[in-house]
Amino acid sequence: MSSKTTLKVYLLTVLILLISLGGNLKADFVFGTPANLGPAVNSDADDESPSISADGLILVFFSTRPGGYGELDLWMTTRAATSEPWGEAFNLGQPINTPDIDWCPSLSPDGCTLYYCSWRPGGMGMSDIWVSTRATREDDWGEPVNLGSNINTTGNDGTPFVSEDGLELHFSSLFREGGYGVDDIWVSTRESIEDEWGVPMNLGPVINTGDEEIFPVISTDGLSLFYSSGLIGSARPGGLGGSDIWMARRTSLDANWTEPVNLGAPVNSSISEWAPCITPDGSKMYFSAGGFGAGDIYEVSIDPVVDLNADGIVDSADICIIVDNWGTDNSLCDIGPMPWGDGIVDVQDLIVLSEHLFEEIPPVEPIE
Repeated sequence: MSSKTTLKVYLLTVLILLISLGGNLKADFVFGTPANLGPAVNSDADDESPSISADGLILVFFSTRPGGYGELDLWMTTRAATSEPWGEAFNLGQPINTPDIDWCPSLSPDGCTLYYCSWRPGGMGMSDIWVSTRATREDDWGEPVNLGSNINTTGNDGTPFVSEDGLELHFSSLFREGGYGVDDIWVSTRESIEDEWGVPMNLGPVINTGDEEIFPVISTDGLSLFYSSGLIGSARPGGLGGSDIWMARRTSLDANWTEPVNLGAPVNSSISEWAPCITPDGSKMYFSAGGFGAGDIYEVSIDPVVDLNADGIVDSADICIIVDNWGTDNSLCDIGPMPWGDGIVDVQDLIVLSEHLFEEIPPVEPIE
């Protein structure tokens, strides 16, 4: 028996064991049909820029709806379980919100640290990035702290996103020295969460253009960047209309970002879509688009492309394709643990495939 045949038999045995044990990893690279979060979250006002906790039970966003403290306020909705509907949204109150503009939240995975933009007094420019913390989810939010002169300038600094470990801050900045266009995406790092944020670095001309790049979000594995182009300023070429959501990838944390691709339909359309938010497991994306009001929040599933030979069913033939590419970086088979894979075809991809064994799969056009 050849070594490859032996490997196939071994992996089939492992697959049977995985099926019997179950699993919780999700795969993907196509999007489902976007769904509006409904009237508990969205209103006939502007509801935008979602940010979700790691457990999927807290969603923070900004809104122009009545009942706030200023023109734009931060609001929150919660739910008891991810299988439950979102509860009625409520205003975060003071000291988070002010009579000025408070918007573009980024919630930490534990739901206890909140980065956001504000035009409140005490800043360095028109819009600055601030942070507030609380000891537990049951406690009140503390007084917001300005992130200081390394991050904020005399212009507009906003749309923050903080990495899962709290050591990377991606954000957009308007006309900051060293940029390429109107709004560019920058990243600042720090050695520990007790340290100050370092001097930001521009993500460079592959990501940034002479147009507007804003609302960055990085997947928890650090290998995928999602962002918007063209909401207020001009949009980069190649979009479907208005503001679109784009994605770039890299093979490792030290590698350069690849040329961004437009997410296309059904996420993007001829109107505008912006402010993506990816769940930690990569199974869903939340974003803003038109709806009940000028802007609503939607969710869309990120679904696995597991029918590797496109014959309409996930079966042993697909397993053999994974085996034949074992140890390579073939993107066709690299489907786990995150939807975009991890750079190697291995047992993680087999786990993802096992969750869909014997499913009948309609033809799909994957995101490349």
